[in-house]
Amino acid sequence: MLVFARRWRHMLRTGMLVAILGFATVPFVATPAAGASGAVGYVRLAHLSPDTPDVDVYLDALSSHQKEQVFKGVGYGTVSKYLSVPVGTYAVSMRASGAPASSKALLTTDVTVTKGSAHTVAGVGRHAALGLKVFTDDLSSPLNGKAKVRIIQASIKQPLLDITLTDGETVASNVAFATTTSYNTVNSGHFTLDVGAPGASGGAVTKLGARLDPNSVYSLIILDGPNGLAPDLRIDAARAGTVPSGGVPTGLGGTAPKQTPVVLISTLAAVGVLLAGTAFYLSRRRTHRWAARHATGR
Repeated sequence: MLVFARRWRHMLRTGMLVAILGFATVPFVATPAAGASGAVGYVRLAHLSPDTPDVDVYLDALSSHQKEQVFKGVGYGTVSKYLSVPVGTYAVSMRASGAPASSKALLTTDVTVTKGSAHTVAGVGRHAALGLKVFTDDLSSPLNGKAKVRIIQASIKQPLLDITLTDGETVASNVAFATTTSYNTVNSGHFTLDVGAPGASGGAVTKLGARLDPNSVYSLIILDGPNGLAPDLRIDAARAGTVPSGGVPTGLGGTAPKQTPVVLISTLAAVGVLLAGTAFYLSRRRTHRWAARHATGR
C-alpha cells in the first residue's frame, strides 16, 4: 500500500508541475510583440537597388526594449512580408552582407509606427546614390468591389514605364526609376498587365497575368530580370483592408526570434491538468477501498 501511495503522489506532483509550467508560459507567448498597450503596426523591408550587392538589414527599436532583428544576405528584389511590431520608432539599417554588426551602416533611417499603420522601408536607386526610403502603405479597402494598385519602380533597364490593364484602364504612366506611385483604384477581375516604355507595343511590352480581388490592395514591383523586366505583383491587404495580407511572419528569413506556439503550450497545460486529476481521482479511490476493507475486517 505504501508503494502505491508513493507512486500516486509522484504522479500527482508530476501532473501539477506540467500544468503549472504550461500555464506559466502562456502569457509570454500569447502576446509576443504587442507591448504594454497591445497596439501594433506593420513594417515591411525591401532591397530594390538593381546594382547593389546583398545586404544585411537591421531593425532596432528606439523607443522600447524590443530585441533587435537581423536579416542576413538580402538580395535585390527581396520584399519581406509585414512584420508586426509594437508602436514606436525604429531604426532600419543596411550593412554589406557579412559585415560585422559593429561596423558603420551603409544606410540608416527611422520609421515611426503608429497603431494599425503600415510602412515599407526599401533601399532604392543605383548603388552610387543608394538611399533608404520609407513608404506609407494605405491598406484601407477601396470597397465597391474595386481593387487598389500602386507601382514601385525598381528597374534600371527601363527607367520610364507605363502600366495598363487589358480592359484599357491605365494603372500608371511615366513612372520613373526609384519612384513609387500613389494607389490607383481599378476594376477587380482577371487581367493581363502590360508593362513597357511609353508608346511601346508588341514584343517591347512585358505582360503579366494578374488576378485583382475585390476590395484588396496590391503593390506592383517592377524589377530587372535576366531577360528584361520582371514585374512582381504583391497583395498587401486582402479584402478586409485592415490587416496586411499574409499575417506577420518574419519574412526575410534572417535571425528574427522565434516564438513557441500557443497551441503547444495550451496542450501541455491541458495534459498536465488531466494527469494531475487522474492521479488524484485514482489515489482517492484506492484510499476509500483500503478504508472500506479495514472497516469490514477484510
